[in-house]
Formats: sequence, C-alpha cells, structure tokens
Amino acid sequence: MIELGYYCLVVCLLLCVYGLAASVVGGVTKNLPLIRSGENSVVAHFAILVAAAVCLWYLFLTDEFIVEYVAGYSSSTIPTRFKFTAFWGGQQGSLLLWALVLSLFSFLVVIQNRSRNRALMPYTTATLLGIILFFMVVLNFATNPFNTLEVAPPDGRGLNPLLQNYYMIIHPPMLFLGYVGLAVPFAFAMGALMSGRLDTSWITTTRRWTLVAWVFLTFGITLGGA
Repeated sequence: MIELGYYCLVVCLLLCVYGLAASVVGGVTKNLPLIRSGENSVVAHFAILVAAAVCLWYLFLTDEFIVEYVAGYSSSTIPTRFKFTAFWGGQQGSLLLWALVLSLFSFLVVIQNRSRNRALMPYTTATLLGIILFFMVVLNFATNPFNTLEVAPPDGRGLNPLLQNYYMIIHPPMLFLGYVGLAVPFAFAMGALMSGRLDTSWITTTRRWTLVAWVFLTFGITLGGA
C-alpha cells in the first residue's frame, strides 16, 4: 500500500502536466479531441488521487508505523475514529486532503460542463489543473505522506490531544470544502478572460458554486470557534 500510494501521487503529477498542456493547446488551436483529453485527465486524476487517499487511510487504520507520517500523527492506543481523522492531523495529509477536494470539484466541473460553456472550459480546466499541479509538486517532492522510516518504531507519537474531539473530525474538511470551492469561480473567471468571453454567463454558472463554498466556509469557521 505504501508503494501504491507513492506511485499514485507520481501518476497524478504526470496527469496534471499532460492535462494542463492539452487544455491550453486545445483551447488555442480549437482542437476538440485535445480539449476532451484534457478534461478526461481531470477524471482520471480524481480516481487515482482517491486511490492514494485510500492507501493513506489504510496505513493509518492498520498502524503502519514504518510510514513517517503515520508514526508522527497516530498510535495504537487512540480510538479508530481519530486514526481516521489523523489523515489531516499534519501538513502532508492536509495537503493531500486539499488536493483531493480540489480534484473532486474539478471532476464535478468537467462533468457538469460537458455540453456547456465550451469556449471557457479549456482554460477553466487548465486553471484548475494548474492549481492542483502546485499541490502535486509539493506532495511529490517536499512533503510526501508515504515517506518511510529506516526502522519502524514500536508505536507512534499519537495525535495532538487538541485534535482529539468531534469538532475536529468535521472542522478541517468543512474549511477545505469552503476554501477549495472558491477555486471554481476563480477558474471560470480566468477562463472568461483567456477566451475573451466577457459576458455574464460565467457569473451565472459559478453563482451556486460560490454560495456553496461560502456556506461550507461559514460552517467550518463556526465549528472551529466551538
């Protein structure tokens, strides 16, 4: 599972690079197969990143302390629910969760706009993939959650006691849904600028995305305060 998770992140990085290039070139040259290929890379990226996240959850739930991130944020004595939420207990997992949510939203955008906003979609897709690419570069080269230790410790250091409460099970995902949701209107705005379609159609398209992101962000901040 460690190797599978690691190689899933590598494949996701390559898919981002390809999808970004295909979307930009397809948009500039009006090449429909290339545009569709870029959108399909978003779908594939989401599926493979889900596999990477499942691998990390499995490593937490099975106490694989040979993994540096698992050893640093989990232990054999904490309840299972907190082993599950330890996924976002540190930087590596939080970045992976952030990328996962962004990949999910990008997937939904592609599915929703298979026959709509066609002039904007190549550049919107490229913008979303460009943001995801940043996270993929960081996850692969700076804070890979699948890095291993030379020797597995007998037990992990455990999760920060401040994070071991029910609010913290829901609070970070809600914040991520709010923050990441706002990437969608940004991507459509960039798509409108790059395509020259400066009417209000993209605002109509993204109104619901903006409202949903605002609701999640409000809920997450409220939970954090509680």
